[in-house]
Amino acid sequence: MRRRGYRRELEFEEIDDNENLAPAALVESPLYREGMFLQPWQQGFITESLRHYHNNSIVRLLLADEVGLGKTLSLGTAALTLCLLNDKKNKTRQPVVIFAPATLCEQWQTEMIDKLGIPCARWDTQKKVWLDNANRNISAAGREQIVKCPLRIGIVSTGLMMRDSLEKQNLLGLRYTLVILDEAHKARSRQGFGRDAGTPNELLAFMREIAARADHVLLGTATPIQTRPEDLWDLMSILHRGKGQFVLGNDFAKWHRPQEVLPILAGGQEINEPSFAWELLRSPLPVVDSTQERRARHLYSAIRQDLGLADDDWQTTKPFTDLTEDTREVLEDELYRTIAGAAFFQRENPFVRHIVLRKRTALEEAGLLAKVGVDVHPDSNLAKDIHQFNALFEFKALRTSEDFRQAYIEARNFGKALAKRGRGGGFMKNLMEQRICSSIAAGLNTARTLLEGRTVHEEEDEQEVDLALETGEEQSVLQRLIDRLERIENDPKLSAIIHYLEREEWKNLGVIIFSQYYDTAKWVADALADRYLDEAIGLYAGAGRSRLYQKGDSVFSEREVLKEMVAEHQIRIMVATDAACEGLNLQTLGTLINIDLPWNPTRLEQRIGRIKRFGQVREKVDMLNLVNEQTVDEKVYERISERMRDRYNLFGSLPDTIKDEWIDDIETLGEKMDEFIDAQKQATGFDLRYTTTMQPSDKDWRDCSDVLSRRDFLQLMSQGW
Repeated sequence: MRRRGYRRELEFEEIDDNENLAPAALVESPLYREGMFLQPWQQGFITESLRHYHNNSIVRLLLADEVGLGKTLSLGTAALTLCLLNDKKNKTRQPVVIFAPATLCEQWQTEMIDKLGIPCARWDTQKKVWLDNANRNISAAGREQIVKCPLRIGIVSTGLMMRDSLEKQNLLGLRYTLVILDEAHKARSRQGFGRDAGTPNELLAFMREIAARADHVLLGTATPIQTRPEDLWDLMSILHRGKGQFVLGNDFAKWHRPQEVLPILAGGQEINEPSFAWELLRSPLPVVDSTQERRARHLYSAIRQDLGLADDDWQTTKPFTDLTEDTREVLEDELYRTIAGAAFFQRENPFVRHIVLRKRTALEEAGLLAKVGVDVHPDSNLAKDIHQFNALFEFKALRTSEDFRQAYIEARNFGKALAKRGRGGGFMKNLMEQRICSSIAAGLNTARTLLEGRTVHEEEDEQEVDLALETGEEQSVLQRLIDRLERIENDPKLSAIIHYLEREEWKNLGVIIFSQYYDTAKWVADALADRYLDEAIGLYAGAGRSRLYQKGDSVFSEREVLKEMVAEHQIRIMVATDAACEGLNLQTLGTLINIDLPWNPTRLEQRIGRIKRFGQVREKVDMLNLVNEQTVDEKVYERISERMRDRYNLFGSLPDTIKDEWIDDIETLGEKMDEFIDAQKQATGFDLRYTTTMQPSDKDWRDCSDVLSRRDFLQLMSQGW
């Protein structure tokens, strides 16, 4: 009421304080009109963006908040702020582009208009035309139209950048005000041991070129480390391009070389020698306002005074001896001072400066986010029907038949037969094991495909292999495996799913069911649709394979339709593959079932993040993990299940993956994980730096009475490139 009483509508040119631009533009957006608002940490990201803008004139940031903390709104609001700042400073308007996976482009467009009131154009890869949020053509058709977006902000699929195309070449000919890359972890160096190992994939190479042509670059991902800490350097290399060369420093700076600085970042190597610290500090040399830590600010100010450096100088070639004795003493004192166990270069380094990371647990502890607990099943103490539970489970694993156990032995024999090839067998040796551990249907489909002389394509963490049978031994092992699997009438995994849907009443709470494999996901969706004819069931998968099951019919469905039906409580059972889970918001569902468990804790965290997010009404959600007894999955799950809430990495969160050597010696897996945990339990620079950006600011946007004219706002957002 107070804001409305003092409301004053301003034209764009009348807003003289940069910090007022975003609230003036958004306080009457749909988000605020509906009684909602940006969360403190989302506003905090805008504050951090403005700090970088004032310090460097350009913004180069990676937003790595954990799953479910609303990165889209944070990045979208930052896009608006930087766009308006640019228009205020420069009369020439350059493109603003959001690059996102094809599955998320429409979601970006919808959230920008529905939450922030920002109209965006979306490039249709098939029709070669720009679309508005109502799916109407708003441009002429043709590949060349991609450089003529009719609105201020355009959204383009990253899939288009994974191959050579005229559109890609056209985009590389532009200069940009701002580029955003969502799910940025997909831009990375190629893995494996082949000829291309270590080279940038198509998306990483493209983004490096685009960043060199852009003022501001924002990257977003909840999983900046996919398989190894060095993955961070791929993303930092994007931020470092073009005008961003202050990010990692000059070509000789040690921050470019992960093998030299990783031990320092992780706290494993102490830096006590001031002259060596100077090598780390002088390029890039932080500006005074790059940190809120009082003593670090004093050090940076003293260095600049001693050497006569301007506020925006980001490096110096002057030697350590050019510093005054007082400044050298200040530096030495800082090297010996720790805060919450974190040394100086853990708190003050390019990664902490350019990666914004807030963790859900920290937000919960600060009282900014309601705690959503997770009950992990199977657990006999939580079972409503203990007799049926015991018939299905032996402790944490599903009971299996003798036929399954023999089939599993043959799956392992198949892996041994592949290993005899002496090439490529390592990556494929677990293929049949993991397929039959996922479901009997997936195992049978894979084995039959191979026996019919066809090729199976396997893809994981950017390693891709085509497998076809080569020897008689491989053929005979697969035939024995099929013979065993065909004798099994009921897959215990389906029995367990039905038990939890009915006896444990999860169907009433809504459930998302995940699998690594499309074969398994479709088998489950088909089976549940046959059982629950009156229930709408969604199959959410990649590559145009999503379906809607209803009243005995199964029809192709767009994924956006399925998401809307879940949001409107029309779908209570959703089956999904990992390939499709990014950007999937299912907080109206209260339970999750993992039909199979990927050996990658990050992916498990992404799955639970689908329901453990804003809008979840349950104080505790339920997660069921299904593994078969006497398999490697059971052994891995035994070792990690007690540690799922207590594992740490460079960021102080989950380790990126369970290492292969840990799996090879399964008996010591628990010990190896405990060693990892104990070594990484101290506070990180990210914890210390970004605690302040989680707190509510003194300025509540809801009190903003100076409002940007809606006519002015729409005019600004409707001006094309």
